[in-house]
Amino acid sequence: MIRRLFSTFLLTTSISFAQQPAAPPAGHDAHAVEIPGLKKELFAGITEADFLKLGDKPKTVKITLVATYSASNYGMNFNGYSHGKAIFTVPKDWTIEVAFINPSPIPHSAVVVEKDTTRKLQMGEPYFDGAGVPKPEVGLSLTKAEFSFVADETGEFALACGFPAHAINGHWLALNISDTAKAPTLQLGDKPAVEAK
Repeated sequence: MIRRLFSTFLLTTSISFAQQPAAPPAGHDAHAVEIPGLKKELFAGITEADFLKLGDKPKTVKITLVATYSASNYGMNFNGYSHGKAIFTVPKDWTIEVAFINPSPIPHSAVVVEKDTTRKLQMGEPYFDGAGVPKPEVGLSLTKAEFSFVADETGEFALACGFPAHAINGHWLALNISDTAKAPTLQLGDKPAVEAK
């Protein structure tokens, strides 16, 4: 079963890991490595400052997720990070508005699941009502989508790609819903957490 799903994944996405560019060396700009077929205008100008911002209404935060932002993890990343190495922390009962962008011809999606679910081949339904793009198991290509939800429960969650086998291969970021956080923050890799503005 697992072999069949993974074979389907490889055929559907028309890639093999051997054909993907190697991860860039430390200190090298990951954007310099080309991922074929990217519609770059979909994420032109988006920087780290855009990944997490305060929303227009009280207790609202905006998250921007760009799939295949770089060549990191064979393109299976959000905003250049994978395997939970970027951590969004949002206070409980805040509304989270997500702008999902996939500039790649390879299907990707975004769905909020419990963190442990990222160890499965398929993500299933979003943990919170409305917390995912439509049909995350099918994915979207060369487009944008938006969704929003109320984070009304604390815990450790993930913003994961719902396309089969992508999350288990690291295509997810951490999302912690906290009853002690005073403001939304984002920690990128080993950098200090930064508060949303």
